[in-house]
Amino acid sequence: MTQPTGTLYIISAPSGAGKTSLVKAMLGELEGASVSVSHTTRAMRPGENNGVDYHFVEKTEFEAMVARGDFLEHAQVFDNYYGTSKSGVQGQLAAGQDVILEIDWQGARQVRDWQPEAVSIFVLPPSREALEERLRGRGTDSDEIIQRRMRDAVSEMSHYPEYDFLVINDRFETALVELKAILLAQRQRLALQQARHPGLLEALLAPA
Repeated sequence: MTQPTGTLYIISAPSGAGKTSLVKAMLGELEGASVSVSHTTRAMRPGENNGVDYHFVEKTEFEAMVARGDFLEHAQVFDNYYGTSKSGVQGQLAAGQDVILEIDWQGARQVRDWQPEAVSIFVLPPSREALEERLRGRGTDSDEIIQRRMRDAVSEMSHYPEYDFLVINDRFETALVELKAILLAQRQRLALQQARHPGLLEALLAPA
């Protein structure tokens, strides 16, 4: 059986839309997929682990990686930098693993230039009010930061038409089913099924 190449997924959303929680829940129910661990210059938050949540690096190291061309995509978000390792993603895809990139619209554009067949999904909140409520519910940001995040969220959300799929995260359980359905449907594409089951297909069509 030929090992088919994995599918690259881009998932974007404004801060507070629930993207990370949805992806984490989906990966708990779906085998053969993983999230690419990004590099970032932001400080590590309580409960995070280096190499698991992010690869935490200094700004000088990040800039050196950019200069070497190590990143598939990189962008500045707020006051920090984020980037996706090119070699890491290529290795996972070659092994047949579906890879999910949780990146913003800027990074998504860079990834599409490299791999136009990547499947892109945008997650939206059900309303601005719900988004602000979720941001305040974290209890980690001041009013000033929350207002800034809301302004940035509106800008981020304006790019949703650039994506292949749109998921509205109103009821978490429903959004989770919809997100998982996208990945499951992609796995049934003809070319992938032909690569996975050449023997079966040949046997089914063999002369009686």
